[in-house]
Amino acid sequence: MQTYIALLRGINVGGQKKIKMVDLRQLLAQIGFKDVVIYIQSGNIVLKTEERNPRALEKTIASEIHESYGFDVPVLVKSKEEIQDIIEKNPFDNSEDLEANRIYFVLLKEVPKKDLTEALVNETFANEKFIITGNCVYLCCAKGYGNAKCDNNFFERRLKVPATTRNYRTMTKLLEMSEK
Repeated sequence: MQTYIALLRGINVGGQKKIKMVDLRQLLAQIGFKDVVIYIQSGNIVLKTEERNPRALEKTIASEIHESYGFDVPVLVKSKEEIQDIIEKNPFDNSEDLEANRIYFVLLKEVPKKDLTEALVNETFANEKFIITGNCVYLCCAKGYGNAKCDNNFFERRLKVPATTRNYRTMTKLLEMSEK
């Protein structure tokens, strides 16, 4: 069995797209996923399956949510190994920034086009630094993510790829949960 981390975007935020995590866990177990564990209320799921295609898993989860709840939710699935690699390659490893929750990972569904990446890399923003790789934008927000101009929507618009963002604590907790 392969362990995956599924990340749902935009649920249980501001009263929109409400999904009880206990119900979601039960739904995913009913359709065949094993050892389903949910972390906090914002759609962070660790699960096991025989399926080896993350894109197929994204479609299955999104389809089941649409069928059960009547709305669309973007789903991004990464293997445990991908998440571990992303965390290990984090260039923003200042312990003060990590402890103060200033480090974020904008996880990309696909590799952005080179010209879009190159155009964005040359821009600078006060209190925000980022480094773009093939599958992740590493982001350091000196004033916190809530005040950042470079948020998830910004990177989706500029790179023209679907994305979802998680902070360092969430990423490390998901990795820890996936190792059980």
